[in-house]
Amino acid sequence: MGQPNKISWGSCQERAFNALKENLISDPILKLPELNKAFILRSDASETGLGAVLLQKQEGVKLPIAYASRKLLHREQNYSVILKECLALVWGIVKFHTYLFGREFVLETDHQPLIYLNKAKVANARLMRWALTLQPYRFRIEAIRGSENVGADYLSRM
Repeated sequence: MGQPNKISWGSCQERAFNALKENLISDPILKLPELNKAFILRSDASETGLGAVLLQKQEGVKLPIAYASRKLLHREQNYSVILKECLALVWGIVKFHTYLFGREFVLETDHQPLIYLNKAKVANARLMRWALTLQPYRFRIEAIRGSENVGADYLSRM
């Protein structure tokens, strides 16, 4: 019969312990923002949720400053793809208002039609309201490949 309170320590526990030690001594996953540098916002929508990642280029590498996600409301789940993607973009900007308001930033999206959002005439009332919400912000929209948008994509599916 084994001793009470004896811990079984094998190779699996040793690997987990070493990984934990490595994470504790390595750079943090989130970086502190440098307020004198531009921000980058990536957003995405799925059938069930929205995701956004706030990034900043530091030492030539885009590093995460903050993450956010939320579940779509039942009525929002019925939106078309472009409306969901636009909602993710607007929600991400509002979510990170503290970082983005009053400074220029870049919106990166893997949904090509959104590139023309601030240039096209909008007939949809909801899109028009969202466009009005975005007017106080100074940004440009850039297209990225879906493979580059993994952070926001993952968050939208959680």
